[in-house]
Amino acid sequence: MGLRFAALLALQDQNVMGRGAVGFDLEDIDWGASPEERARNKDFVLRVTDLALNRHRWNELDYEPAFTADHLRRFHAMVTAYTLTSRDDGSPMALPGHAEAAMASCTRHRVLSALPHWEGCVFCTAG
Repeated sequence: MGLRFAALLALQDQNVMGRGAVGFDLEDIDWGASPEERARNKDFVLRVTDLALNRHRWNELDYEPAFTADHLRRFHAMVTAYTLTSRDDGSPMALPGHAEAAMASCTRHRVLSALPHWEGCVFCTAG
């Protein structure tokens, strides 16, 4: 789930996709087939959110994200409160497939970008 979830977040860049054109519902994510897998994946998302709240790699940004901590705290609370269920209805997942996620990787900077919507990694293309 890790790479696919990160690719989903990369596709939420409104500078790339356009204002109001991004977003997803927690119920749209395929959290896993078994209760154990769903719990592991939920824990992963919470741990990644905690890393972001602790400003992991923020020193690599060329700006200070003013409201990000508040948004991350709200997202963390939403995921914590969310009850995971099985997805047996066959509806589409919000997560990009493995092929799309792999295409969006910048090995130089270890980040994902919204390829093919973006010309390259946010750091490679910074002027």
